[in-house]
Amino acid sequence: MKKLVDLLEKAKKLGPKTVAVAASEDEVVLKALDRATDEGIINAILVGNVEKTKKIAQDVGIEIGKFEFLQADNYIEAAEKAVQMVSQNKADFVMKGKIKTGDLMKVVLKEEYGLRTGRTLSLVSIFEVPHYDKLLIVSDAGMTIAPTLEQKVDIINNTVLVANRVLGIEEPKVAVLGAVEVVNPKMPATIEAAILSQMNKRKQIKRCIVDGPFALDNAVSKEAAEHKGIKSVVAGDADILIMPDIEAGNIFYKAMVFLAGAKVASAIIGAKVPVALTSRADSDETKLLSLALTGLMVGDRNV
Repeated sequence: MKKLVDLLEKAKKLGPKTVAVAASEDEVVLKALDRATDEGIINAILVGNVEKTKKIAQDVGIEIGKFEFLQADNYIEAAEKAVQMVSQNKADFVMKGKIKTGDLMKVVLKEEYGLRTGRTLSLVSIFEVPHYDKLLIVSDAGMTIAPTLEQKVDIINNTVLVANRVLGIEEPKVAVLGAVEVVNPKMPATIEAAILSQMNKRKQIKRCIVDGPFALDNAVSKEAAEHKGIKSVVAGDADILIMPDIEAGNIFYKAMVFLAGAKVASAIIGAKVPVALTSRADSDETKLLSLALTGLMVGDRNV
């Protein structure tokens, strides 16, 4: 898979997945669902204030007959009902509507719904970046603020799952990033990168090749890696970039989109079902591609 539009084509071939939207009274979300429904990749159950949701949809010219509606009197109740539908196999995944991400994820992780895996949840993003010769998976730009070593193992496993299942990469090359490409005792990210690399060599992290620390340039540029004398199959050819913390991940994400003109699709991975969320700053294309990605990650309830 070389282009993000291929996500959409793959999702169309698999047929529509059913999404339960938590707090559906949100114009941005409704527009994304409208297009995704028209493309034939999802069926949507809108959980929230039904009267308000229908009015918003009609005001922006969305045909409400294509959706199913379920009343909820507040955002938390909407989240509870949406997640319950997923838990009961009445929907394939949940989508964030007009509710805070943290509030929704607290419901997703409630033990009673049986969606927890014990793994850290992370935002996994696939970028189509100008001048890079393949799609690039990046994590985490939106969930874990300062991941521990153990959490970084989970974050790597989440990205590898996406690489395997969606992009068809059997053994992705994972670059663990820091500010420099050498281990520096004063920079914990470089130490953890080296540990993760060693864990991979000892088969504690599987189905991928992990190396690090890398500065960004020598993870994605063979010329930069050669100039620094770095010898690694990952150097300059990474399929996956693991960020040291959420600040680095978030800055990278927005720099790629707003300065480099990159396209992106994202989903929250780590529970038994993926979670879709869109931002008001996302383009319509990003929202559509993110829904396609999330739908493609629906599988054996072990994501």
